[in-house]
Amino acid sequence: MSGLVLKLAPNERILINGAVIENGERRSKLSIKTPNVNVLRLKDAIHPSEAKTPVARACYIAQLILSGDAKMDEGRNQLVLAIEQLSQVFDDRDSRLILADASKHAVEGAAYPALRRLRELLPREARLFAKCKQ
Repeated sequence: MSGLVLKLAPNERILINGAVIENGERRSKLSIKTPNVNVLRLKDAIHPSEAKTPVARACYIAQLILSGDAKMDEGRNQLVLAIEQLSQVFDDRDSRLILADASKHAVEGAAYPALRRLRELLPREARLFAKCKQ
């Protein structure tokens, strides 16, 4: 059985199945052997007040699934819908590949990989908004 390997910085916090875990003063590595565990690095977490853009809101939905604050089925449906809406705006090839991958993960109930892929769109979204303000 392989599993997930997390490399943690000193004092880094992670959320595993709703429990906050803080690393000690040294770098460490954790191997999570149980399948389908929800893991979120808290340094990557989006605060609700920061979820103001469509991509950030989609990331936040995935985060709610990972933290256990949204029921899996309901959260998955909301996440898939958010990704479908994003696909109407991001029409370049690379963004479509990212969204297709995120959608596949969301449908499978794999919120963390979906979140990782969606986070790749945050800089692109920022550039789009910057163009609109000009």
